[in-house]
Amino acid sequence: MHTIDELKQQLKIYFIMGSNNTLQQPEIVLDKAIRGGVSIFQFREKGMGSLKGREKLQLASKLQHICRLNNVPFIVNDDIELALELEADGVHIGQEDASCIEVRKLIGNKILGVSTHNLQEVEEAIEHGADYLGIGPIFPTETKKDAKAVQGTQLIEEIRNLNISIPIVGIGGITHLNARQVIHSGADGVAVISEISQSSIPFEQTMKLASAVFNK
Repeated sequence: MHTIDELKQQLKIYFIMGSNNTLQQPEIVLDKAIRGGVSIFQFREKGMGSLKGREKLQLASKLQHICRLNNVPFIVNDDIELALELEADGVHIGQEDASCIEVRKLIGNKILGVSTHNLQEVEEAIEHGADYLGIGPIFPTETKKDAKAVQGTQLIEEIRNLNISIPIVGIGGITHLNARQVIHSGADGVAVISEISQSSIPFEQTMKLASAVFNK
């Protein structure tokens, strides 16, 4: 089991990646990113050119191994079967994925993250067993073609003003240049994809991001 405080620490630098949105080999990028300061990792293998079946399982297994060697939680996006097969540390779901209640039943006490975009979704996610919330997109993003409208840090601030203490990670267009703003608004951490995966220097890029988050 994980405590809320432990989870808040783990969410500080949240890296999300699949094989189809990285410049270098995913294993190399993840290893460098963890050495640079990544504290939790989500395997998100979706969209154009993404791996399927056995290939997807093999890559997930390799990335999970790197996470385990470094004591970094390994989260699977949406694919509950894969998460259970690998005994992943948790699952992250969006509003269009399986229901929070069903996923909680399947994964037991593993970490459950839910993407939310308004207070109603926030309240439902908490009621149905979410361990943390992904809030966004905070800034414009190119990574998710079906991303909702950009909302800035407004929802994070609303949640904190209501004294809701659930761990929150901001996502969407976050870079080392604007990460501090997200933390100041009340988020516990920042989630990034392209900031690290599209960088030719993922180790250094992660260090810049970590510096922005921790030097608040």
